[in-house]
Amino acid sequence: MGVMLNKQTTASPGKLPPVLWPLLFGNFVIGTGVMVVPGTLNEISSSLAVSVSVGGQLITASAVVMCVGAPLFASLVAGWDRRRLLALSMLWYAVFMGLCALMPSFGSLLLVRILASVTPAIFTPQAAACVGLLVKPEQRGRAITFIFLGWAVASVVGMPLGAWIGGTLGWRSAFAVVALMAVGSAVWVWRAMPDGIKPPALSMAAWRETLRAKGLMLCVGVTLLLSAGQFVLFSYFAPYYKAQLQVTPGQLSLLFAWFGAFGFIGNIVMSRNIDRLGAPAAVMWGAGAMALSMLLWPLGTSLLLAALVTIPWALGCFSSNSAQQARLVGIAPALASGSIALNTSAMYAGQALGAGSGGWLIAHDGMGSLHWFGLAGLLAGMGLSWWASRQVARVAK
Repeated sequence: MGVMLNKQTTASPGKLPPVLWPLLFGNFVIGTGVMVVPGTLNEISSSLAVSVSVGGQLITASAVVMCVGAPLFASLVAGWDRRRLLALSMLWYAVFMGLCALMPSFGSLLLVRILASVTPAIFTPQAAACVGLLVKPEQRGRAITFIFLGWAVASVVGMPLGAWIGGTLGWRSAFAVVALMAVGSAVWVWRAMPDGIKPPALSMAAWRETLRAKGLMLCVGVTLLLSAGQFVLFSYFAPYYKAQLQVTPGQLSLLFAWFGAFGFIGNIVMSRNIDRLGAPAAVMWGAGAMALSMLLWPLGTSLLLAALVTIPWALGCFSSNSAQQARLVGIAPALASGSIALNTSAMYAGQALGAGSGGWLIAHDGMGSLHWFGLAGLLAGMGLSWWASRQVARVAK
């Protein structure tokens, strides 16, 4: 079952252990690297002489790799010590994000970006899966939402910073900055993580049990729909705002920072209240907030109104995903390694589906209708979430 909780991994009652901080920072670097493409899509398209819809394939292709890779690597790396696994995965990220900055054509950038996407497929789910060995059982939900704050911080700092660097120094500089941060993350994980953290490997029987657990699989489906609903529009924030509001690179980075700030607030609020609300209700609140933004989207006819309309979306964006992770762990703690990997896979599959659908709509003059397709996905996710809760409650009786 891995190592016993020790001084390196524990803290005073009620306080989360400091070893979780490098996991949070790793998710920050991963999130920044994933979102650097939406933030610099205008510059990439212009520099490499491709359309926005073609440039969006960088999001779709890497999301497909992350989708397939998350459950695949969960099996391949099951016996690895997590200190080594997580540190090496971040070094891999550093190398290939750095190479992305050097690619001379869209085709070569696409290939190297795909290789870089191996790291998100490993780090995020495996960091979450080992949390149970780093904290006390009663801290598990809060600890998982805590390390996922890294994604929220990436939206506050990383995404707008990448957009600003891309708009002023070029998209290659933005990729290079992510590579440097990945080196720092690898060093921090190596220094902070104790040896011997090995979550129990899932046997084939456990994988079958995970896949046959109707409640778990319905929850994974919720993640797919919520992610797809968001990324129909989120993938194309930069070209959308440029086309609809004629924003400058500086204004775009401010919009990203605004969105990220409320995303961070939403995750903080979720982290503090999830155990009181319960994960299923927390997911529904987050998804409902995002759906409200999509419904109000046509009102964003100026920079100020657009910023106001995004607030509910930002509040629910990262917090709903954190709640989904905690929900899965709560349903079947023994199957967490597999269910979290599948949930991460679903999140990335949704990104691929949403980005691909959004690119198709833009190519067919449908940029103005992106939010309606996003709303449909979010409402479908809310309906499935309600059904999943009923199934889990029925099995628990």
